[in-house]
Amino acid sequence: MVGALDGIRVLDFTAVMAGPYATRMLADLGAEVVKVETMTGGDQVRARPPLRDGKSRYFAQLNAGKRSLACDLKSPKMQDTIRALVAKCDVLVENFRPGVMARLGLDHETLLKVNPRLVYCSISGYGQKGPKAHSPAYAPVIHASSGFDLTNLEYQDGSETPATGGIFIADVLGGTHAFGAIQTALFQRERTGLGQFIDVSMLEAMVGMLVYEMQVAQQPLDERRPLYKPLRTRDGFIMVAPTSPGNFLSLIKAMGRDTLAQDPRFVTNADRNRNWDDLLAETEAWTIQHRSQEAEAILSAKGVPCAVYRTVEEVMEDDQLAARNAFTTLDDGAGPFKVTNPPFQMSASTAHARAHLAALGEDGANVMREILDMRDEEIENYRNEGLML
Repeated sequence: MVGALDGIRVLDFTAVMAGPYATRMLADLGAEVVKVETMTGGDQVRARPPLRDGKSRYFAQLNAGKRSLACDLKSPKMQDTIRALVAKCDVLVENFRPGVMARLGLDHETLLKVNPRLVYCSISGYGQKGPKAHSPAYAPVIHASSGFDLTNLEYQDGSETPATGGIFIADVLGGTHAFGAIQTALFQRERTGLGQFIDVSMLEAMVGMLVYEMQVAQQPLDERRPLYKPLRTRDGFIMVAPTSPGNFLSLIKAMGRDTLAQDPRFVTNADRNRNWDDLLAETEAWTIQHRSQEAEAILSAKGVPCAVYRTVEEVMEDDQLAARNAFTTLDDGAGPFKVTNPPFQMSASTAHARAHLAALGEDGANVMREILDMRDEEIENYRNEGLML
């Protein structure tokens, strides 16, 4: 099958995670993505572990399928060359701090004159305007600033300090919103013939995730919402989520505790919400008598939403993910490894990681040759002048 974005060309000025996450998904759908990098090391994630033979698999997962052009963006000649590339591109994505692209003469207003059909997407911590627009921001900073960390602390009984984090939710969420907005802008361009500017704020992406919490902040409740807690088993933990009346009845049947349906604490949904901790305690008294896998099998057979807590290593061997071809195996020359595919499948187009893993600047000459029709001697002149690798 073809890719849904076959024929779409993307100029990618992003680094680290939010932007590369968005453009990796564009590449997964068939877009030609040209990643523009500095000549001194390129995207800093190229040097981040896990490394093997000097090659970063962290970088590979975020940048599979992209071509690499390493050049000197501070050079006026190279800036002119980039503008010539823009004239032949459909999408530009960048995640510099606001103002950087303007200083390079590559801002939206300038490039709109070069290519009115260009979809230009900027991803930043706080957005392109406002009092904090120019503040530096990585995902952990946005987690703190968005209210996410303190909200999560409220849910951790006995904890007095926000949780230590290593998973960059704001980056993935911001990149996903950018991906969706770019598709929408391309669709609109089919109707109008014109591109547009997209301003993605990671802060707003995180705030938008706090749906329930935002409404409670405006209309406080006397009772805390039910919280989902790990329940102990004989050999680990299991998550059980009996959220609906049907789930509750299935749960007590699976446990052999049908009489709990007449317990005053659990008769109605409102009763169960008020006595949620008691319900989980009754459930844990049953789960702790079973091994995790056994408990999951018994509960799942009765239709109870549940899952054993697993490591990433265990997840990567999961039969369900294997059945859906959730991973692609790549090889960067230092050995094979898995990366995730997009979490959606399409009936008429492919959506998976592409095998090309570019070394820094590996595709520069071909990009110049194929897109700008440059002759080999011209390309060599760029290299001799120190403008590209």
